[in-house]
Amino acid sequence: MSAGTSTSTSSSADTEARVPFLSVRDLKVHFSTEDGVVKAVDGLSFGLERGRTLGIVGESGSGKSVTNLAILGLHDRERTALDGEVLLDGRELLTAAERDLEALRGNTMSMIFQDALASLSPYHTVGAQIAETYRKHTGASRREARARAVEMLRRVGIPQPDMRVGDYPHQFSGGMRQRAMIAMALVCDPELLIADEPTTALDVTVQAQIMDLLRDLQQEFGTAIIFITHDLGVIANLADDVLVMYGGRCVEKGGRAEVLGVPRHPYTLGLLGSMPSLDGPVDVPLSPIPGTPPSLLAPPPGCRFHPRCAFAEKVRDALCSTRRPLLEPVDGHGTACHLTAGQRREYFADYRAARVN
Repeated sequence: MSAGTSTSTSSSADTEARVPFLSVRDLKVHFSTEDGVVKAVDGLSFGLERGRTLGIVGESGSGKSVTNLAILGLHDRERTALDGEVLLDGRELLTAAERDLEALRGNTMSMIFQDALASLSPYHTVGAQIAETYRKHTGASRREARARAVEMLRRVGIPQPDMRVGDYPHQFSGGMRQRAMIAMALVCDPELLIADEPTTALDVTVQAQIMDLLRDLQQEFGTAIIFITHDLGVIANLADDVLVMYGGRCVEKGGRAEVLGVPRHPYTLGLLGSMPSLDGPVDVPLSPIPGTPPSLLAPPPGCRFHPRCAFAEKVRDALCSTRRPLLEPVDGHGTACHLTAGQRREYFADYRAARVN
């Protein structure tokens, strides 16, 4: 009896361990405009475990930031139609009351925005803004909050934090402002951190420092991180898993090595072909993806990438232009594409050969 109970308990524990900390299921985010309904996110699903980093990549307008604003509950509910399910440690967020979301934001989940200068108030010192976040969620005294602000500035690598805590944002460099934003986002030890292109406006040296900082802090706190970017080079250095978005949908997702090393969707292949390689020949030309991203007011039927896809005409029965491909994971690597595995091997190899030659 005890052995059976032990087995049952172990099985239950294993099942619980596999439940992602953040679970997004069939998320839809639609905006009503004078021209019609914008389907900014249209049926997106993914999971994220504690201590791991999910990189979300795609062109501007693919739905990356809209997705994460929905997770944080920052959309105007009167003008936005939200559907699906977003569970954070088992708590439903899409239908949560605003007061409950306010208690979670900055505490259990937090966000680093792209433009630190625009995100920080120019009228208050950096330290005061970090301290206010800490006081709001912990009830700490002003003295305790200021000490915590100094500690966080030191932790993110700001020199002389006990002095710089009294500086205003304009007195910080771009890299220091971004570090201050990270300090503010982490001041309450959040379990989920969303970073929305936090290194875009920074030079490559500061970018590398910020990524190292995020890795170190993740190891220290066990934080789950969503990193939004259009830069596959950043993703290659930071993410554990990759989700590729196009036209408000996920077209490919899986482990970093699989998605970037052996892409299965033509869009992912196109993104990789449009960025320079540090390992290959220096004279290989870049291959930009032809055309423009789809209008989300009137997206194309079937696969939303098919008007720009070099391989769509090779699929039988014009499936690409008529039927939406489902994301079918194989060994944890999924792609929403009508190409067969054999077709991908043949056509993608020809594509790479053409680039080299």
